[in-house]
Amino acid sequence: MYPRIEDYALIGDEQTAALVGRDGSIDWLCLPRFDSGACFARLLGDEENGHWRLAPKGAEGPCTRRAYRPDTLVLDTEWDTPEGSVRVTDLMPQRDRAPDVVRIVEGLSGRVTVRSTLRLRFDYGSITPWVRKADGHRVAVAGPDSAWLRSEPPVRTWGEHFRTHAEFTVAEGEKVAFVLTWHPSHDPRPPLVDPFRALDHSVVDWRAWAARCRYTGPHRDAVVRSLITLKALTYAPTGGIVAAPTTSLPEDLGGVRNWDYRYCWLRDSTLTLGALLSAGYQEEAEAWRDWLLRAVAGNPADLQIMYGLAGERRLPEYELPWLSGFAGSAPVRIGNDAVKQLQLDVYGEVLDSLSLARRSGLSSQPHMWSLQCSLLDFLRRAWRQPDEGLWEVRGGRRHFVHSKVMVWVAADRMVRTLEENPALRGDLEGWRALRDEVHREVCDKGYDPERNTFTQSYGSRELDAALLLIPRVGFLPPDDPRVTGTIDAVRAELGKDGLLHRYSTDTDAADADAVDGLPGGEGTFLVCSFWLADALHLTGRTREARELFERLVGLANDVGLLAEEYRVDEATGAGRQLGNFPQAFSHIGLVSTALALFGDDRAG
Repeated sequence: MYPRIEDYALIGDEQTAALVGRDGSIDWLCLPRFDSGACFARLLGDEENGHWRLAPKGAEGPCTRRAYRPDTLVLDTEWDTPEGSVRVTDLMPQRDRAPDVVRIVEGLSGRVTVRSTLRLRFDYGSITPWVRKADGHRVAVAGPDSAWLRSEPPVRTWGEHFRTHAEFTVAEGEKVAFVLTWHPSHDPRPPLVDPFRALDHSVVDWRAWAARCRYTGPHRDAVVRSLITLKALTYAPTGGIVAAPTTSLPEDLGGVRNWDYRYCWLRDSTLTLGALLSAGYQEEAEAWRDWLLRAVAGNPADLQIMYGLAGERRLPEYELPWLSGFAGSAPVRIGNDAVKQLQLDVYGEVLDSLSLARRSGLSSQPHMWSLQCSLLDFLRRAWRQPDEGLWEVRGGRRHFVHSKVMVWVAADRMVRTLEENPALRGDLEGWRALRDEVHREVCDKGYDPERNTFTQSYGSRELDAALLLIPRVGFLPPDDPRVTGTIDAVRAELGKDGLLHRYSTDTDAADADAVDGLPGGEGTFLVCSFWLADALHLTGRTREARELFERLVGLANDVGLLAEEYRVDEATGAGRQLGNFPQAFSHIGLVSTALALFGDDRAG
């Protein structure tokens, strides 16, 4: 029986992250970075691909209850058994030299026997390390990887069938801590972390960070949880934010829509920056802006849609045949070939982000304006080309309307920046002419007057949820009949169970298969549903927007996390999350929509 994606919770140290199941098993962890090979890959295979379960002996099912400690990324998982109750506290403390996973077992009542089973499997579950004892620790080594397991106070461990076991009993008030530490095998063991002090410091540090949130409106807990999740998905050394800490969690159970999201997408840049700034996190916004500037530096013609954690450009895609995939959804992919695609909208997103950064008072960076000018100069020459569009479709290039709208955004933001900063130099008249030309073409070729809606691409009858961003970016005012018509059409044609698909994957539709280029379907896209709430609010339907927002917040799992998509089973009516998890774009949507709906009069 496979777990559900929403059965997992996240812990992390702002350089990598682990997923902990309701059964007390860590089933996914890449070390030492988000994009490194996994040492626990049960999430995408089976137990032999690596995991670490810590739970009462004989407890086969899920825990009794679990929760994050308020305003932290420290997870408490509790079991009630006939012998008593026990808690396992999981965290990854902010690292000094090496990543640590800390798991603290505490007796709450009675006397409970607890069992630890550790299967380390490096390189995405393909390599079984050699395990030995040293200084009272268990040491696992294979190639470049080394991991040390210790406990405080010491408990007996033994090896069996390439697993490391421990078994012990805790009474009320007694605690046993385990620490798993990774380091390169050619380096000496790093200094030992005190697990109990690490817990105390983590709680204090996370709560101090969460207290900086300026939002005080409804569902503040959900907003703070989303911000904590975005912080956890940040690669602290560079400021880059990964789209998700996982790869290949399926958008279609049993299908092939399985992608690696452990990289940083430019498409998220404006929304991320806006959410961080509006919520009061200027330091994080500035770090993200600086990552963005470093990543896009160079020839504007070489701009990519995504980069590695430090701005790496080569992210080759390949498959791991030894992993069966989540719930049998193969292939499991590493890397992402979408990095090679042309997506003209990213130029607009980058220039919009840098414009927002300037207006928000973030510190200026040398050569930022000249970089912006170079990007727009390239776009002036290239904007008439078809591209793969926002959703990275693999069915061939088209003239996607959203891409052209974002070209307009690029020109508009540069015009406005020059008008507001007369000391800067640029081709103001030429940029205005570009802005006007793009606007005319989109309204002429990307609009269907018979149905009163913009379309997914020029000449197509298909729709796209990204069209909901037209009023948000200022391309047309919210009260324009073409805007309200588009919102109504998107809601009617892409809506399901009150939520939105990003576009049609129905192969019976006129040209959906050619656009998508992939078999199978997918769930409703959560960030698109947040965009619908935003669009409803902008067009005066705030009551409907707030009702939709309430529903979306309710789709988060028991610890407040959202995946990329959501699907309701037609036979049972039960819903489940789909796609990589937790998904930064979904949590950015939650924060941004909360700020839009309630922030004006409820944020300090």
